[in-house]
Amino acid sequence: MSLFENDSYVYRDTFFILFENHNRPNGTTVKTVIEQIAENYELTNLREVDGKFESVTILCPHDSSAMEISYVGGEEVVEQVDNLREEFLSMTLTTEEHEKLRSLSKSNARFDIYHFERQQGSEEDGEMLDPGGLLLIMERIANVCEGIGLDPQSNSLL
Repeated sequence: MSLFENDSYVYRDTFFILFENHNRPNGTTVKTVIEQIAENYELTNLREVDGKFESVTILCPHDSSAMEISYVGGEEVVEQVDNLREEFLSMTLTTEEHEKLRSLSKSNARFDIYHFERQQGSEEDGEMLDPGGLLLIMERIANVCEGIGLDPQSNSLL
């Protein structure tokens, strides 16, 4: 069951990892990378297609959050990258950001990372959700696929 359909979890944000499709890892690699971060992360619904990682659900009980990660490829990603490139070229960028933008320009695949917060009671408590686990997972998966993380809410390359 998708976390989108689970009343215990509330959707918070979507993040992306953009990469070249030939760097798409297999499911075992993604599982190993995530398990190396924290042994108490619970991975479910790990799927592969033709030996390549397709999707996974990650429950993070220690920070009351969860993630769903899924693969997207093709023209939709290429269009998104073209639009992002135009946006970033109109901004003042650091040398590091220019390097990331060059790498991003080659991307034709992405992982969508949907971030959820587990509700503790009937009402939200209004506290800010700690994105630490999410950012760590993004970093590790981006390293595996030689990708670039993107926070579309702040238009930041991670």
